[in-house]
Amino acid sequence: MKMRSSTVLLALAVLGLLLLSACGKKEEQASNQQEQKAATATAAATPIDQATVGSVSGVVKYAGTAPKAAKIDMSQDPACKGSNTAETLVVNGGNLENAFVYVKDGLGSRTFDVPKEAVTVDQQGCRYHPHVVGVMTGQPFKVLNSDPTTHNIHPTPKDNREWNESQAPKAPAIEKTFAREEMMLPVKCNQHPWMKMYVNVLKHPYFAVTDKDGKYDLKGLPPGDYTIAVMQEKLGEQTQKVTVGAKESKTVDFNYKPGGAGASQ
Repeated sequence: MKMRSSTVLLALAVLGLLLLSACGKKEEQASNQQEQKAATATAAATPIDQATVGSVSGVVKYAGTAPKAAKIDMSQDPACKGSNTAETLVVNGGNLENAFVYVKDGLGSRTFDVPKEAVTVDQQGCRYHPHVVGVMTGQPFKVLNSDPTTHNIHPTPKDNREWNESQAPKAPAIEKTFAREEMMLPVKCNQHPWMKMYVNVLKHPYFAVTDKDGKYDLKGLPPGDYTIAVMQEKLGEQTQKVTVGAKESKTVDFNYKPGGAGASQ
C-alpha cells in the first residue's frame, strides 16, 4: 500500500510539473504576442521620416496595335455633346492612359491621415471627367453636373454602400464617402447608359492614374519592399516587386499585351 501511495504521489508530482510547464509556455506565448502587437502598433504610429522617402515611377505600355475605339450614339439626348468614342481602352503612341497604379503590399500596418480635400468628378458632354480616379477611405468624393441635362449617378460597389441619385443641371454637388477599400468600383448614369467611370478606394495615398503618355509617379514612399500593381478595366491587373531605399527613385514599367494582362518589364 505504501509503494502504491508513493507511486501515486510521484505521478501527481510529475503531472503538476507538466501542467506548470504548459502554463509557463502559454504565458510566454501570450507575452510574445502582446510584444508583437505593441511593436506593430508602434510601427503604425511612427511618422514617416520625410528626409528618407523615395519614389516609384514609370510608364504603362500597350504592345501591338490598339483596337479602334467604339463609337457612342448619344442621340437619345439632344443636350449631350462632345466626343462620341468609348474610353474603355485609350492608347497614345503605345502608351496606356487611365490605368490605375498603386502600392498593393508593403506598407504593413501604417495608418495615414485622410485628406479633407475632395476628389472631384464632373459631368461634361455626357461623360465623366476623369474616367478613373483614386480616393482614400473616408475622403470626400464630389460629383458636379456641368451639362444642361439631368444625370443619375449610380455607383454599383461590391464592398461599399450603393447609392443612386439624380442631379439636375447646375444643381448642388453631390458629396459622398467610401468606407471600405475596393478596386475598380464602377459608376454609371441611369439616364445615359454609355456613361461609366471607375473609383478606386484605398487606405493609403500611394496611387496614381496614368496620363496620356502612360506615365505615373508614386511619391513619398518610406524605404521598404513593395508590390506595385496596375489595373485596367479591360486588360486586368499586373504586379511587380520593388525595393525602395532611402531617398531612392525606382523605375517600374508595365507592358500589357492585347487581350490580357501581358507581361511586366
